[in-house]
Amino acid sequence: MSISLYSAASGMEAQQTNLNVISNNIANVSTTGFKKSKVEFQDMFYQVPKSVGADSGGNILPTGIQVGTGTQVVSTSKVFTQGQVSQTGEQLDVAIVGEGFFRIQGPDETYYTRDGAFKIGPNGEVTNSQGMPALDFPGAPNGATKIVIDSSGGISYLNDNGENLGAGQIQTVTFRNPSGLLALGGNLFRETDASGAPTPGNPGQDGSGTLQQGYLETSNVNIVEEMVNMILAQRAYEINSKSIQTSDNMMQQVSQLKR
Repeated sequence: MSISLYSAASGMEAQQTNLNVISNNIANVSTTGFKKSKVEFQDMFYQVPKSVGADSGGNILPTGIQVGTGTQVVSTSKVFTQGQVSQTGEQLDVAIVGEGFFRIQGPDETYYTRDGAFKIGPNGEVTNSQGMPALDFPGAPNGATKIVIDSSGGISYLNDNGENLGAGQIQTVTFRNPSGLLALGGNLFRETDASGAPTPGNPGQDGSGTLQQGYLETSNVNIVEEMVNMILAQRAYEINSKSIQTSDNMMQQVSQLKR
């Protein structure tokens, strides 16, 4: 069967994956701390009837014949560019401006997130929206009504009279390869061998981003860019389908030669 059928089919499959990723990006345009994904493609193996540089009657072939067999999706990677910060006014809404993640204590392991929408639990502990404890956040003492967080992670709990009832230091962590983190959903990531081990530190030091109280980082999805990418994916899908139709018509013409 013609190679063009397989090549075009691989192109349609790759563009379907591309469209799935684009659709997920658009769906999460309003998700706090969401990082968009991008699809990376590679060409597949080549059939080589004549090798480059082969001897042809004493002459060296300058190019040879190489026929590709299609494309494939090699990876979908997260893009950790900074999202815009949006003011909320909530005392425990904290945005990271720059690199870094908050640590969240999961049921059996530590998770990482850029979602800084924190809450006070029933026992004064600081949690994420799912009720998981936020590590490196000192709990709120009884009587605390005001929370002050500075850009370097210093946190103080005050009462109605402005008295300091407790203070501490918020830390964040960075990764050498944040794109290697495993996305779990729920705005959470898991460490992998590809991401490397987390490096804890105070915000604003050693490459860590600073904190901004009363703000949340929005998604870094550019809706216009994603719509353009969607149109390109659709057109590429259509053109690949046309290649299949054209190849089929050519094979049909060959099969009718004997008539």
